[in-house]
Amino acid sequence: MSDRRPLMPKATAVWLVENTGLAFDQIAEFCGLHPLEVKGIADGDVAQGIKGMDPMASGQLTREEIARAEKDQGYKLKLAVSKVEIPQAAQTRKGPRYTPVSRRHDRPNAVLWLLRNHPELKDSQLMRLVGTTKPTIAQIRDRTHWNSAQLTPQDPVTLGLCSQVDLDAEVAKAARRLDRDRKDGAGADKAGTLLATSETTAAPVSTNTAEILAPKEAAAAPEETPEQEQARVLAKLKGMSAKEDDEPASEE
Repeated sequence: MSDRRPLMPKATAVWLVENTGLAFDQIAEFCGLHPLEVKGIADGDVAQGIKGMDPMASGQLTREEIARAEKDQGYKLKLAVSKVEIPQAAQTRKGPRYTPVSRRHDRPNAVLWLLRNHPELKDSQLMRLVGTTKPTIAQIRDRTHWNSAQLTPQDPVTLGLCSQVDLDAEVAKAARRLDRDRKDGAGADKAGTLLATSETTAAPVSTNTAEILAPKEAAAAPEETPEQEQARVLAKLKGMSAKEDDEPASEE
């Protein structure tokens, strides 16, 4: 993806989804978003409350460029050359973001929105974006906040608590961290673990029931002597004779 991005990329993506026939991949490429995030915008799950911004009105796209991309879904939109030079934002020192007093009551709503839409963000990232505290984030996550019943998720960009650029930067940072952790976890699973020598060299255990019970049955039944065998045969023959005598004669 190109390093040049339109102003307010998420608002621009909302407008492109609603007013053009561009593919999700084209919009994601142009705005610097993930295709699934663009799909969420189309489904109404992402960027709720964000008003779309027309990139043609701001001179960032031309109608011809959009028409060309609509005809060819493999075409990548090119940002128009701005006629106005935009000065670089001054670097600010790192630390908690200052929130105006009039906006401080909106911070819990913004935290709830971030927890629902970007659960991959760390607490430290939420603190930088909204200017809240870690205990407040934990209370909102656990629903123990004193005003939990009245909280409504609201986009911090719309509330003016942070800029879209800052939010996109934190989301991209979290995505890189998750991707790195996923790769590290896959490598650990692939390596596996070594078995102990006692397990690999042990004799295989038989699962045949007959093999397991046979020694016990053989030990339980001692061999017969010739006298015992002769007595057992005679007893069996007497039993058969007695059974034949008891049977009634068949009718002729």
